[in-house]
Amino acid sequence: MTATNKIIHFFALKQSMVALLAMVVLIGLGEKMAERFLPIYLLALGGGIMTVGLLNGMDNLLSALYSFPGGYLSDRLGTKRALALFNGIAMLGYAIVILFPYWQAVIIGSIFFLSWTAISLPATMSLVAQVLPTNKRTMGVSMHSLVRRLPMALGPLLGGVMIQCFGERTGVRLSFGIALALALVSLALQQAIIGDDAPRRRPAEKNPFALWVRMAPELKKLLLADILVRFAEQIPYAFVVIWCLKNNTISAVQFGVLTAIEMVTAMLIYVPVAWLADRSAKKPFVVITFFNFALFPLILLFSHSFAMMTVAFVIRGLKEFGEPTRKALIMDLAPEDQKAGMFGLYYLIRDVIVAVAAFGGALLWMVSPATNFITAFACGLLGTIYFAIYGKNFGADAWSKTNIGTQHAATI
Repeated sequence: MTATNKIIHFFALKQSMVALLAMVVLIGLGEKMAERFLPIYLLALGGGIMTVGLLNGMDNLLSALYSFPGGYLSDRLGTKRALALFNGIAMLGYAIVILFPYWQAVIIGSIFFLSWTAISLPATMSLVAQVLPTNKRTMGVSMHSLVRRLPMALGPLLGGVMIQCFGERTGVRLSFGIALALALVSLALQQAIIGDDAPRRRPAEKNPFALWVRMAPELKKLLLADILVRFAEQIPYAFVVIWCLKNNTISAVQFGVLTAIEMVTAMLIYVPVAWLADRSAKKPFVVITFFNFALFPLILLFSHSFAMMTVAFVIRGLKEFGEPTRKALIMDLAPEDQKAGMFGLYYLIRDVIVAVAAFGGALLWMVSPATNFITAFACGLLGTIYFAIYGKNFGADAWSKTNIGTQHAATI
């Protein structure tokens, strides 16, 4: 094996994976240039704090509602055709926001473009499971997560520059125009390079209750802990940018720098953690991730300078420590013939419940920012403790055995 082939094998860079990663960069860059500043854009267009809470709640609710259909369509149409459909839906949302500069239009357009990540994620994870063996899936998911952070780091930075140069209203609209153009390029690229799907052995499952019966008990425990931890993320999520820009003395560009710091932190840990996670027990990685989710809002509450905010956003980046492990874990425990559907069901259940926290985040913020941040911390800590006590500590070999047992039980 040549040095190049060794690198390709180590990083799980098969042809379809390379196309997937390119798609993630192109769409993500445009999306994060605009989407990260939507709370500021809504306020600039005349919307109030409740519209910001509505947007954040919609983000979580739509992510939940779109996750299972996304998994079903991926199983039904195949990954390649499903991704083309999902791209088209996002582009429609971008076009609405570009053409109609009203906060009501932003809410309507967001119904379409906020869906892209949620509706396409089951297809993305299914593609990883299709093209990579079990012992390379954590690395594959990690590469997806790592590359995804490139636009998440650069997008807000470029979006902040656009706002500084053109103002909040024009700058965000121009960012959406760039997002639309990059999505078109991505659509052409993914259809040209991603391989066709293999024939399915059984029809896609459209009944979520039937899939729930097939969900492994270990996956249900992870789901419960994940729900509590996501409360910690989503209660303050839409208000982080408001806290940083309005309650403190930093600029939009500095906020972009903070986001870049978060993403670089995450990117630096992905590969070594993936290498370790594919060869050892998974539970410690997930516990560390959950704890960092919980810690971020508490640290941010006491951050009133750029230096302290830097510390907070480094911790926010460290929440990605075990995220690829968690996603690979879901795919390992899902039945081989329903991986996209099971992944979508997991996110459907999780995000429908978490959407309540996102809507409630606005009410907590109206009481006080401290109430919002401390409530988020408490929820995250509870989820971390639950998983630390009840989550099973599987090793690499045990995951394979459990997955085989789950599939066998489902066929009896």
